[in-house]
Amino acid sequence: MSIIAWIVLGLVAGALAKLLLPGRDPGGLIVTTLIGIAGSFVGGWISSRFLHRSVTAHFFDLATWASAIGGALVLLIIYRLLFGNSRR
Repeated sequence: MSIIAWIVLGLVAGALAKLLLPGRDPGGLIVTTLIGIAGSFVGGWISSRFLHRSVTAHFFDLATWASAIGGALVLLIIYRLLFGNSRR
C-alpha cells in the first residue's frame, strides 16, 4: 500500500477509534485525526514486526484494518492518559 492509502486508512481508523472510545479528547478533532493516522502506522508496524502478519498487501484486508484501528485505540488511550486532565 502507498503512503496515501495509509493516511486514508488512518483517518478512518481514527474516526472508528473515536466512536469506540467516546468522550472528550484533550486535542479535539484534528489531534484525534492525527492520532488515527499515527495509530495506523504503529498498528501496521506492530502487526508486521511482532505478529509476523504483513499488512502492506491489500487495502481491504481485515488484518490491515484491525491493526490500524487497534493502533489508533492504543495511541488515543495513551494520549488521554497523558493529557486528559489538562483542560480541567
